Amino acid sequence: MVTVRYLPAVAALLLLPLVPTAANAAPSGTYYITSVSTGLNVAQSGTGLALRRPKGNEDHQQWRLSDGRFENTDSPGQCITRQLTMGSCSQGDTVHEPKQFGDQWEFFSLSGQSRWYLTPVQNQTDPMPADPRLDQMTFLTAHNAYANGVDGGFAPPFVNLAKNQTRGIVQQLGDGVRGFMLDIHQTPDGAILCHNSCTLVSKPVALNVDIQRIVDFLRNNRSEIITVFLEDYVSADVLRAELRKVQGLNDVLYRAEGVRQNGWPKRSELQAANKRLLIFTDHGKDGREDSGVLYQKDWTVENYWSMGSGLGSSDWSCYSRWDEKPLTATGSFQPLFVMNHFRDVPFTGTATTDNGKLGNRAQQFCQPAARKKPNFLAVDLYHLGNAAQAVSELNSYVYRA
Repeated sequence: MVTVRYLPAVAALLLLPLVPTAANAAPSGTYYITSVSTGLNVAQSGTGLALRRPKGNEDHQQWRLSDGRFENTDSPGQCITRQLTMGSCSQGDTVHEPKQFGDQWEFFSLSGQSRWYLTPVQNQTDPMPADPRLDQMTFLTAHNAYANGVDGGFAPPFVNLAKNQTRGIVQQLGDGVRGFMLDIHQTPDGAILCHNSCTLVSKPVALNVDIQRIVDFLRNNRSEIITVFLEDYVSADVLRAELRKVQGLNDVLYRAEGVRQNGWPKRSELQAANKRLLIFTDHGKDGREDSGVLYQKDWTVENYWSMGSGLGSSDWSCYSRWDEKPLTATGSFQPLFVMNHFRDVPFTGTATTDNGKLGNRAQQFCQPAARKKPNFLAVDLYHLGNAAQAVSELNSYVYRA
């Protein structure tokens, strides 16, 4: 089901009486109007309005702003009224008095959701600096990197039918993959890489084995930066024990010291300190962060993981995986943006087509939805559809909201 939240038509027909720190006219141009609190976009819905998941302009989410009027680009001459309906732009009650609060605006009141972002439809960019910060860079990321049929896989029969990747971790590193999504489950042997259940996995691999491969690669490639995302179903003690087995891990593990105060470091700073491996866990805080892993919700935003089933049409909308933290979330530092771009089940033909559209979805759908450039492009079968080209394109510029 696509989320649709209708705006009250009469209950909120007043402009907010708050006094802003500065009052400016809304800029002219074509924009998405995004709720600060939910990350949903204002869309035209018949003669009224709705809040919908960001989806480009596939369902009337683009608005032309001029002289305090909000005209829907799919309905020329039709503007948002103060009653939160659609009416002729020539009507007096389609003129709003926007008030600016930093990068947020107030135009109209609706169910307590009163602050909005105006995000340009056309991406605004600056050239990529020679020494970018971590949050300005984009990395090719392998979804379920361990489920590759070479050095790990699902339990039968899925290992043969639906591998997320077809190349082992070592080759993935050589091919330029710099983000690795790994699922770990607890067994008597420790933290094992598998999906849902480790029973009957044809080639079980322990987490320490793949982390060691990554650390060894970093030791031999001093300029590279790698990130690991753990879907984590093990105890804190098991995770600690597993990481202690990795030789040289502490030499390269980055613990995000000072990021809350100073923002993310530059590439050269990570290289100079030799702290070039980030490990995130989706497991709630229970002390495991003492081992150097970072709780992902504290440091990143992430869109919903699935574009749909393995076959047929896909859902290109870009909205948060976590209801409590929209993609637009920011704070004392810019959260890293993990962009998921894969289906429920990987099929070669579908992945080839989807990966060929990766750059387009990143730039036209997910960047404006998050008001930031994706830092990690996570795909199935990364070698198909030229996902690396999308990464290269995003690494040519810095997104400016």
